[in-house]
Amino acid sequence: MTIGSIGRRNFITLFGGATLAVTWPPASRAQGSIPVIGFLGGADPVGYKAQMEALRLGLRDRGYVEGQTIAIEYRWAEGHYDRLPVLAAELVDRKVAIIITQGTPAAIAAKQATSTIPIVMAIVGNPVESGIVSSLARPGGNITGSSFFYAELNAKRLELLKEMMPSLARAGILQNPDNPAMGSLMPVAEKTARVINVAVQPVNVRHLEELEAVVEHASSQIEALIVVDDGFIVANAGRIAELAVKNRLPSIGFREYCEVGGLAAYGVDFPHIWRGAGVFVDKILKGAKPADLPIEQATEFEFIINLKAARALAFNMPPAISARANQVIE
Repeated sequence: MTIGSIGRRNFITLFGGATLAVTWPPASRAQGSIPVIGFLGGADPVGYKAQMEALRLGLRDRGYVEGQTIAIEYRWAEGHYDRLPVLAAELVDRKVAIIITQGTPAAIAAKQATSTIPIVMAIVGNPVESGIVSSLARPGGNITGSSFFYAELNAKRLELLKEMMPSLARAGILQNPDNPAMGSLMPVAEKTARVINVAVQPVNVRHLEELEAVVEHASSQIEALIVVDDGFIVANAGRIAELAVKNRLPSIGFREYCEVGGLAAYGVDFPHIWRGAGVFVDKILKGAKPADLPIEQATEFEFIINLKAARALAFNMPPAISARANQVIE
């Protein structure tokens, strides 16, 4: 399901994923007395079905059923981060009760749009480094939510690639340079790369139409690929996995990437974190201030390998690596 970029303010995404043209009333307590939540995403919703269902489950855990006891207005930038300020302003104008954000670019846009409407970050990389909050323990202002060790997680992926490929000398990191969360990614990765004697370079991609050419060009310079957690990249995980196999590039990314054909994954359980956003929403609707709700950090990580992808790559996965995996996709 994709909300069209034209006439976006005239559509609302319903629980089943359909779209319906409506005339907007004031939003914070529309549809009778139920609260209205705004959702701001930088990615394309097509790649976020599991996360959105987890969010709805988290709300239902707290007694909020979409369309019955709570309403949600969605705004998706579909990978065009420059659209986020306008979309955030729309939600502010609608006077929603809370804005839930997906990813660092959306969180920054929401922060810039309002200092009064509470903001719940479903997940971001490093909100302190990105300037979204002043500290994790005391976020201050009108923002709270969940985060994970973004740069460090991708450095760990590089270490795992080296263990899977002891002869690895050159690796690339597929990233979206328009995402502010990328700021510390390369410095941290380069520090790890020096320790394990691997040269690492960025592989930048912003739009789907350039993806194939970017990966093909990179394959002449690198031997393996790290696929990071960016909204655009997550939404196009299947296509990236296909291109990695086509260009004979062993790769490691996030769970969803591995499930659609990537060789391996190391990361956090994102649907679990998204479900936790419902807890923040519930506390705020009951009177808690975001400034008093510490940012939660992901503490559990999982390692997954895809043997079907290994066979497609003619890649010999070391048995010791397979034994360490939390999950093996046959």
